[in-house]
This record gives sequence, C-alpha cells and structure tokens, in this order.
Amino acid sequence: MSEVEQLVATIKRQLKAQGLTYRDVAQALALSEASVKRLFASERLNLDRLAQLATLLGFTLAELTQEAAAALPVLRRLTREQEAQLVLDRKLLLVAVCALNHWSAEEIVAAYQITRAECVERLLVLDRMGLITLLPGDRIRLRVMRDFDWLPDGPIRHFFREEGLNDFLDSPFNAPGQTMEFAHAMLTGPALEQLRLELQRLRARVALLHDESASAPLAQRRGIGMLLATREWEPTGFASLRQRPR
Repeated sequence: MSEVEQLVATIKRQLKAQGLTYRDVAQALALSEASVKRLFASERLNLDRLAQLATLLGFTLAELTQEAAAALPVLRRLTREQEAQLVLDRKLLLVAVCALNHWSAEEIVAAYQITRAECVERLLVLDRMGLITLLPGDRIRLRVMRDFDWLPDGPIRHFFREEGLNDFLDSPFNAPGQTMEFAHAMLTGPALEQLRLELQRLRARVALLHDESASAPLAQRRGIGMLLATREWEPTGFASLRQRPR
C-alpha cells in the first residue's frame, strides 16, 4: 500500500469512527458529494485537500500522517519463503540488511558494487515483502518491530551457520570494540530459564541501542555482531572419555 493509499484509508477509517459522511466532507470542502466520491476513488489528494480533511477530523496534517503510519502493519518475522528469496539473491540480502540498519539508498550505492537501479529494484522487492515502505525519492521507512528476528531454523540462520559463523569467529577478539566472553556452568532447569530471560533482555537492549543510534550519521556508526547462544553441551573430547554403560 502506497503512502497516499494509506492516508486515504486512514481518512475513511476516521470518518466512519466519527460518524461523518461524504455529505459532511462535501460541505467542508465546498464540493458536491459526487466530487468527493471521485476524489477518494482517484486518491489524488493535494496538500490543501489533505489539510482540510485533517481539520475536519480534528487532526493537524502531521498528526494525520502519524496516524496513517501507525496503522501500517509491522513485521516480527518474514516467512520461510521470503527468507529463502533473500538468500538466493546476495544483493537483495545486502540491501535488506543495510535497510534494517537504517542505511539510505545513496549510502548503499556509495559503499557497495551495486547500481542505483539494482538497489531500487531490490528495495521494491522488500516493499512487497512488507519489510519496508519505499517512499518518494527512494527514501526507506522500516516496517518491522523492534524485536524483529530471523526464523530460528530458517534460511537466514542456516546461511549464517554455513557462511558467516566461521568468518565471525575468525578473530582474536582483542581489538578495541571487540569482546568475547565464554562461560560454562551446570544449571538446574529454573536457573537455565532465568538465564534465557536475561539473554532476551540483553537482545532487547541491543535493539533499543540500535534504534537510538539510527539518527547519527552513518560515518559515526559501526556494524557490530553479537552472538548469543546456549545449549546443553559437553566437548567431544570429554564425551569420548565417559564411562561406557555396563
């Protein structure tokens, strides 16, 4: 749904909620009722008309725009098929990750070997997926929840295990801005559940810091990766020394 379509849908929803009819709109705009119906059907509303409609509904134009944006559906996850589509097209995956990290189309094209046309083509795909809304001037508006995540056993996680994990761990983790912590413990079930909740809170905190950093210029932001994983585990070397069942 385009931005204008969303505005028109929001106006119609507010008219219904407030018990206003097309006749009321016609009187406010000094038009015939038939003209109002044609105006909504064509969705050709200029700024003056939008401002008049906003006033009729008790909104400023900015508030009406915010109301329309708030009504857009937001994603917590893509489908397995959508994730597979990203993995099959590396440039699509690149543009998706950049968009999720609040890059503009200009910044993507300037940093990577991808043309403006290729970038816009892939942004349109992401728009159809519901991941973003592509605005005039190729501006990008994200349509994901703060806790957006990839499917636990989906194509993106599989891609990371196959192609990204070794690359991510190929570091001594001793440079500025790098850290690696490893802990091993034997926990009860309740203790393990408490640990899981703590990791969820940490991930949510990272998402919040990500949003807070989005307004800073790209040159002041650094892409970081954080791997959080827990599992019942015993090193293979230790397991081979276990007593065999009698």
